[in-house]
Order: sequence, then structure tokens, then C-alpha cells
Amino acid sequence: MTGAPSSPAVTAIVLAGSRPGADPLLEGRGVSTKALLPVAGRPMLAHVLGALVGHRAVGQVLVLAQDVRALQDDPALAGFAGVRFATSGEGISQSVMAALDQGAAMPVLLTTADNVLLTGAMIDAFVAGARGRDIAVGMVERRVLLAEHPESRRTWLKFRSGWWSGANLFWIGSERARPLLERWRAVEQDRKKGMKIVGAFGPLLLIGAVLRVLTIQQAVARLGRRLGVSARVVAMPQAEACIDVDKPSDLVLAEVILARRG
Repeated sequence: MTGAPSSPAVTAIVLAGSRPGADPLLEGRGVSTKALLPVAGRPMLAHVLGALVGHRAVGQVLVLAQDVRALQDDPALAGFAGVRFATSGEGISQSVMAALDQGAAMPVLLTTADNVLLTGAMIDAFVAGARGRDIAVGMVERRVLLAEHPESRRTWLKFRSGWWSGANLFWIGSERARPLLERWRAVEQDRKKGMKIVGAFGPLLLIGAVLRVLTIQQAVARLGRRLGVSARVVAMPQAEACIDVDKPSDLVLAEVILARRG
């Protein structure tokens, strides 16, 4: 695993809450919250913690959820030493800012409980690309995904350099990232609507994306300058980095991939 000993340990925050309303993934599954949904015989959160806990780059691991007790009481999660659980707020940005206010140390690697295909190699690649930045986001280019998993259906952001899908890996490197978290608070309910998100960060950025005169790296760099932060897209080399379990077809694909890994 990577990560020089002199580099500060990364705090990993895992978002393990449930969205309002009924979740088709949970129907007939016998669990009360998405983070406990069985994936290849284990709660989805267990797969994510398995990649994070003990990784050389990761120090503290914090899980944010509405139903903390259900997660703490699950036997499959009890074996992960040192993991802390805390009650999440009303939204992603609010929950993360509250965790920072309560002492979560930067830099922070932010991911989600449905990122069940997360591996140590993905953490290595993301941390190496994000270190030194105030904010960073992991993305997978469409050709990388379709070369290995043409059946996967994702939400794409279309730029001059290609079509990109989020990898559920985010980096908060310094206090200068807080204004971006505040801005995200206004658009997080539209996180699956790519161009609506882009437009929320400025009309010029939206025009550049629609006309495809900007690469995604240029767009994120411009956004960073506008907000006074250093920002980067980390192009993930692993196709599976952008496959989370958000719908029944994702669950089927994730279990196939996990079975192949053995």
C-alpha cells in the first residue's frame, strides 16, 4: 500500500444514511437501513470498512448515519476495530461540516456505504492524486468503465475530454474547502442531475460544459479559482470505482464482480 510515513493520516468518513421515502433495494430484505443491505452475503457497509480499516493511508474511520444503533448492533460490523459512529444531519454537506466541527481531522476522504467495490488500490490511487489539494473528486471516464462493464448504466457529466461519472470518493484537504461544502448544500438533492449541478456553480462553467469547450479538469480548476481553493479531478484507473449500489441492477452487477474477486 502507498502513503509515505511522513504524510498525515487521512480521516475516512463514510456516509451510511438512508434517503427519505421508500427504497426499492430494501423491499423484502429484512433490513431497516441501506447500509445493512446484504451484498454477497455481507452488509454493504462491511465491504467499505473492509477496504478502509487497516489501510496504511487511513487513520480514523467515522461512519455517519441516522440509525447509528442498528449499525453498532450488527454482528458483521462489530469486528472493525476503532471505527466510530455518529448521528448524521439532514443532508450530506451539513453532516460533513458537523463532523469537522466536532474534531474530525483533515485531510478527509469522504465515501459512501454503497461504494461496495472499494479496494485498497482505489484508495491508493485517489489519495495519491488528491494530496496537496483543498478539494478533489474521483471520477471515471466512460471508456474506462465500458471497456470492462458495458452493461453498467451511470450518470455522466459530458465535457470536451470525455464523459465522466463520479466514483463516490471526495477529498477535503483544508479549511478552505468549507465554502464549497456550503455551496454543495444548495444542490445536493440534484446530485444525479449533472448539468444542474454544473450550472449551480456559475453560468460560464455551465456554458463551457454544454458547448464542450472545457475539459473536466479545466472546469474544476476554474471552479476552484472562483472559490479560492485548489481543486482537482482524480481520474480513477479502475473501472469499478464508479459502480455503487444505487438500484437493483447495480446490486446484481456488484455481486457478480465480488464473486469474480473471490
